[in-house]
Amino acid sequence: MSEITQAFVLGAGLGTRLRPLTDDLPKPLVPVFQKPLITFAFDHLIDIGIANFFANTHHRPERFVEAFPAAIYRDRRIQFVHEPELLETAGGIANIAGALPDEPLLVYNADILTDLPIARLIDRHFHSGNIVTLALRSGQEPKHIAFDAGSGRILDIQNALGSGLPHELLFTGIYIIERRFIDRLERGVKRSVVPYFLELIRAGEKIGGVVIDEGNWWDVGNRASYLQLHRDLLRLKFPAYRVGDPNWKTTVHESATVDASAELRGCSVVGRNCEVGAGAILDDTILWAGAQIASKSHLLGCIVRTHRRVEGIHQGIDI
Repeated sequence: MSEITQAFVLGAGLGTRLRPLTDDLPKPLVPVFQKPLITFAFDHLIDIGIANFFANTHHRPERFVEAFPAAIYRDRRIQFVHEPELLETAGGIANIAGALPDEPLLVYNADILTDLPIARLIDRHFHSGNIVTLALRSGQEPKHIAFDAGSGRILDIQNALGSGLPHELLFTGIYIIERRFIDRLERGVKRSVVPYFLELIRAGEKIGGVVIDEGNWWDVGNRASYLQLHRDLLRLKFPAYRVGDPNWKTTVHESATVDASAELRGCSVVGRNCEVGAGAILDDTILWAGAQIASKSHLLGCIVRTHRRVEGIHQGIDI
């Protein structure tokens, strides 16, 4: 495997599908058990030897400063680049172009959680000579990619080229791009990478992919998928890579206070510095840091945001 040394983690999205949870916390920082979501991406990339990290921010950038006060994670410096105006994927990459050496860049969407073997993507990219190589999966939705398995080439995306070909693969949000692709991008322009990918396909350039069905992959898109992610992780041995905190899957943080008469049922998680009062019942409910649950409250299928105080009976809501 040839080496990839730099990665760009896309953390600037608004997280609209997770509102109101993301009103005061950027989506990449929502807790998964006891870890911010984005740290799983960092862990995954550290595991394959990435040394240089970039991450963009937009919504509530001060929260990233609170989460990474020295802009360091596991002894790696993270170069956070704030976008006052959201630039989307292509604009975000172009925005850091001046800081990038002339090497391939691995791009990783911060609102996914996965342990797919990225080494296979890196191998395919270097052996194929592609200008862009996408990591794909076959068994999950949404399926937007038309792909020729024989040549390893991407043929169409969301039928934007009118090919009429079957779109049988999911794009995982992880890909590798060459410097000559980055140099095509317009700086200061809000634009997705997809139109650029389509231009490459039209021009006959080598934009390829590799199907990686090993490992796990989740899109943490909405509250239902967020809750299901916790249920899935509770029963799985995950991840395949090393994480910074070996106790990340603890259901009750060591700093939390849970009254002896309170009940935690199903997949319930109590975060840092939370308080759960006497006789309270949490059923498939997740408490973010500092949440306070009054005595005799009963929450079923709820998510309680940071430092919120809750009392009474609630079901299926975000507080």
